[in-house]
Amino acid sequence: MRLRTWSSTKYILLPFFIFAVFYLASTSCNRNGQGKNFKYSGGTLSLAITTEPATFAVRNVVDYYSSLLLNQIYEGLVHLDPITLKVIPGLASSWEVSEDGKTIHFHLRDDVYFHPHPQFPERLKLTPEDVIYSIELACSPLNNKASYAYMSIYKDILKGADDFYNKSTTSIEGLSFHGNTITFELLERDNNLPEKLAQTQARIASKKIQEAGYETDLIGTGPFKFSGYQEVNGLNNIILTKNEYYYQKDKVGNKLPYLDSLIFKVIENTTPQLEMFENGELCMVEGLSPQEVSAMLGEGKIDEFNGTPPNLILVRKPLLATQFYQFNLEKEIFQDVRVRKAINYAIDREAIVQNVLHNQAYSAGVRGIIPPDAFNGYDSKATQSYGYNYQPDLARKLLAQAGYPDGKGFPEFSIKFSNNSIHPLVADEIANQLRNILNINVSLDGMSFQDLISDQEEGEGALYKTSWYADYYSPENFLNQAYSKSIPDASHKARHTNYSRYSNPRFDQALDDARSAKDIVEQYEYYAVAERILMEDAPYIILWYEETIKIVYSKVRDLHFNQMDYYSFKEVYLKEWTNKEWEERSKL
Repeated sequence: MRLRTWSSTKYILLPFFIFAVFYLASTSCNRNGQGKNFKYSGGTLSLAITTEPATFAVRNVVDYYSSLLLNQIYEGLVHLDPITLKVIPGLASSWEVSEDGKTIHFHLRDDVYFHPHPQFPERLKLTPEDVIYSIELACSPLNNKASYAYMSIYKDILKGADDFYNKSTTSIEGLSFHGNTITFELLERDNNLPEKLAQTQARIASKKIQEAGYETDLIGTGPFKFSGYQEVNGLNNIILTKNEYYYQKDKVGNKLPYLDSLIFKVIENTTPQLEMFENGELCMVEGLSPQEVSAMLGEGKIDEFNGTPPNLILVRKPLLATQFYQFNLEKEIFQDVRVRKAINYAIDREAIVQNVLHNQAYSAGVRGIIPPDAFNGYDSKATQSYGYNYQPDLARKLLAQAGYPDGKGFPEFSIKFSNNSIHPLVADEIANQLRNILNINVSLDGMSFQDLISDQEEGEGALYKTSWYADYYSPENFLNQAYSKSIPDASHKARHTNYSRYSNPRFDQALDDARSAKDIVEQYEYYAVAERILMEDAPYIILWYEETIKIVYSKVRDLHFNQMDYYSFKEVYLKEWTNKEWEERSKL
């Protein structure tokens, strides 16, 4: 899961800060210098993010912006192809899965080195021990809590991971290596394990650097190195620079990455982002409303989009992302499914999409937790009848059946949400709708992103605003958050995914059956069963499915846009188009 919202987390500069060598103070889309191999190497790509990363600990990433940053610095055994979203080799050059699906052999590359660290003057080469240690670290408590990596990837899947977490053993039984081959032994078949290992939380770090206490110094093997923070005109800039020793090359043998540096500018609102974009200080702007896009098109800029070649490119597409609220099922008022359904039927989602989101949402007709038509072969229409549309009379009837006619005697509760973007407006609209339709009182409790996450993990609150941005390309990724086995026992109260504490053995069984299914058709059938059970039980209020609107300068070449907003910058370069080039491209 990648939460995408605002955080006030701050970081101090690292002692090995070397930013001054690389910072390009002029417009961020300019090319400066030429690479040794590729004709158009060099330059800086500058992007805006609305919040700083919530964590530098790879194993515990739960937010989009941490993932975006760390994916450029760290690498896993496998990657996602930014075009197809299929799993491709990473630190492992290849892998094999046994016939029963319970054993996977990953063959590690022999030419990978970690970024330099001031405490380790020698270049540290990637070894199988680094992989083993990184997984053991992921399966170890972090601040007396289970890491997200353990809960979402290894728990109940990797043989011996649970015993290791509980300190019953000093090593993970199902994890071993021989030469450069690393072997995973699973308790049961998990068809999606390679996809899960492509997540940020499964990235590999150096054992020596981790053991020396530098886990958050951001030393990986990726195409870009972390060079530090700098405040420029009141904004925090996060600087990444080219890894000169990166092992990968492009198809014709040129060294990667092409860019000299990446700059992530932390800018909360889209208005200053637009101003900086128009001044050439940003190469792309996203998260725009249709009104902002229309305003740009109406300011004499239409030729910049329609020219041959164009200066600007508009991208609008659906994402694998769902926005919703979660009921805390530990609260007595929400333990009656009729109450949860009444609240679901009382919400006019179309009004939210039109009046608050200004129609920037994908498929307001809510079906299930999984975005409709997101996965080829998955029948999302099968869950449509289990979704919740606006039916105020049915909502009142259900609430009365639950013992609260006209809302009488229903206790007041609060909606918890992060204090940024449109979330306060959405919460206010929902609170008003529930007052008007069900005659129940709802208060608003806005807070920082970090406080919201903490309250969700600890079960503090009744109703939480959250979101789910896919980490890997499978319906399972959306359903996992309701898996009851991810609820910790009483001695480990904090939870990382199942914030609602939802539990239904039928749902869990359907998800277990899907994981062990031998073919994707059977797998998707079980996912559909699980999703229908989930929607019938209504532990969530599904609000809308996300889409993105981006405007990018056309000279940003080979930056691929996909449904997961998963970015790879190692083959991105900057070059203005000629008329001839654009015409030839248009014919493809």
